[in-house]
Amino acid sequence: MDAKKILKLAALNIAIALINIALFSPGFFNLRIGGTNPLHSAIGGTVIFMSFVIFIYGNCKLILHKSSSLQIKQIMSPEDCILALRQADGKKLFSGDISVMLEQAESFWKKENKIRDVLLQKFNVIDTVFERFSGTINDVEYIFYTNIKSILNKIYAFDEEDYERIGSAANRQKFSSKYISSKLSIYNEYITYIKKAMSDNEEILLKLDALLLEISNIDCLEIGEIENMNEIKEIDELIKRSKYYI
Repeated sequence: MDAKKILKLAALNIAIALINIALFSPGFFNLRIGGTNPLHSAIGGTVIFMSFVIFIYGNCKLILHKSSSLQIKQIMSPEDCILALRQADGKKLFSGDISVMLEQAESFWKKENKIRDVLLQKFNVIDTVFERFSGTINDVEYIFYTNIKSILNKIYAFDEEDYERIGSAANRQKFSSKYISSKLSIYNEYITYIKKAMSDNEEILLKLDALLLEISNIDCLEIGEIENMNEIKEIDELIKRSKYYI
């Protein structure tokens, strides 16, 4: 059972106990069961019954409740990205990276919507030009979310406690330098991969900025001309390059 659930159980049961102490204490409400006052007896009996119901229901619900954490493979939107990243926020080593990725996810969502809005203003949704741009944006979106999924997989696989244990001064005296170097090398591969994927996503954001600027500058465009746009060429190259690592 996790610490949060234990704290919630403790808070619930302490609250029930304190309320009953206050209601039945002579110094407070002084309720009695079976006393001379029928009203007090009725209220006292009701309080005992409701306390029992709340105790059983509240404890069972907290104990049996399963966390509705988002599975990484379910990430399909910026909202999913943000939820999954926040769920991974317990990793101290990557807390700064997670904050950056949250900003990246929000930024991507804004840029993507701006590009689609500008396209709708300039082209008809059935135009081949619109379809070409839209297809490129969909591919970029796929790469972006795939990068975040890959990063989250690495973060969840990373054993932070073992990483800190191996790097501690005390354990440097217990193990050979070769062993420590090998262990740290493995963990550094995780860190390097995460930094690289984050950098790739930052490059995607930069390319979207350039594409948005280019689209906003054009009034008329033929399908053949799209292929000669520098921004489209660079994005297509980025997509091809990224797909080798997915």
